[in-house]
Amino acid sequence: MKGRTIVLDHIDNREAAALMVDGKLDDFLVASDAPAPGTIYRARADRPVKGQGGMFLTTPDGPAFLRQVKGLAPGALLLVQVTGFAEPGKALPVTDRVLFKSRYAIVTPDAPGLNISRSIRDEEERDRLLEIAHECMEGSDYGLILRSCCAGEDAGEIGEDISAMLAHADQVLNDPGTEPELLLEGDGPHVLAWRDWTDPAEVVTQAGGFEAQGVLDALDVVRGISEPLPGGGHLYIQPTRALVAVDVNTGSDTSLAAGTKANFACAKALARALRVRGLGGQITVDLAPMPKKDRRGFESALRAAFKTDGIETTLAGWTPLGHYELQRKRGRVPLTEVLK
Repeated sequence: MKGRTIVLDHIDNREAAALMVDGKLDDFLVASDAPAPGTIYRARADRPVKGQGGMFLTTPDGPAFLRQVKGLAPGALLLVQVTGFAEPGKALPVTDRVLFKSRYAIVTPDAPGLNISRSIRDEEERDRLLEIAHECMEGSDYGLILRSCCAGEDAGEIGEDISAMLAHADQVLNDPGTEPELLLEGDGPHVLAWRDWTDPAEVVTQAGGFEAQGVLDALDVVRGISEPLPGGGHLYIQPTRALVAVDVNTGSDTSLAAGTKANFACAKALARALRVRGLGGQITVDLAPMPKKDRRGFESALRAAFKTDGIETTLAGWTPLGHYELQRKRGRVPLTEVLK
C-alpha cells in the first residue's frame, strides 16, 4: 500500500486520526481527558516561584505554570495558552503569547506584521499571498503568518481561513469576563489532522477505517516496548518516571558492522517511534557498539530525521558512557496512558 492516507475514526470512544505512509503508521493523534495544546484561558496569577522565574496560575482546569514572567502581581488576570501536556501531579505548561492557528493562517496578536513562510520561495507566489494577507488584515492590528501549505491554494479558501482566525482572536481578546475562564478549546485530532498534515493524501472518514487501513494492527506494535528495525534489529522503548530509555538491539546479526547498521537504522526510526507513542521529556539512547568515527554520521542521520518532525526536540549529545541524549517537548499525552 503506497502513498499517504489520513484515516479519521474513533478508538475506545475517543476521536483519533492516523497518518499512514506507504502502509506504515507515521503519526497518530488521539483525544485525551487533559486540556489540549492550544486551549486558551483567562487565568489568575497565584504565586511566584522566584527560583524558576515563573508564576503559578489558577485556571478552571487546575493550576498552570507560566515561565519567565516579569512584572506580574498575584491576583492579576491574563490570557494564557496551553503549550503541552503536564505530567501527573504537575501544573499545565502555558504561555502568555497566544496564537490562533489554522491550516493556512496563524494570527499573532502580540507580533504585528504580515509574514509568508520562508519555504515559499517563488516571488510571484509570495506577492500573490501578500496581497491576500493585506486585503484580509486591513484595519487589524494583529500579525499574520501564512503557512507553507498556502502555496498554490485558492485565494478564497485562504481568505476564509484568515477571517475565521481573526474572528477567534477578536472573540477571545475582547471577552469582558473578570474571573478565570476557558475561552477557547484546543483543536481535536480530526481538526489537527486537517490543520497540520497538509501534504497530499487520501482521506478515509468511514467508520471502521482504522481496522480496514491496518491502523489497529500498527497500534498493537506501538503499545508494546519493541520497535522492529530493518535488518532484524529492534528498539526497546521504555518510559520511566525520570526519562524515556531506548535500547538498540542488533538482533540475530553478528557481523562486525551489526552495531553501526542498527544504530543508523535507529537514527532514521527514532523520531517516528517517539511521535506515534506520544513520548517526550528526556530521552536516553543506549546504542549498540560501533566505532567512534561513525558517531558524526549517526548524528547527521538523527538530525535529518528530526528535522521533519513536528515536535520540538533538542539533540543534546553524547554522555561519557557513550549514550546519546535528547530533550523532547511533551506535546502529547503518552499513548499508553490514553489507550489502556
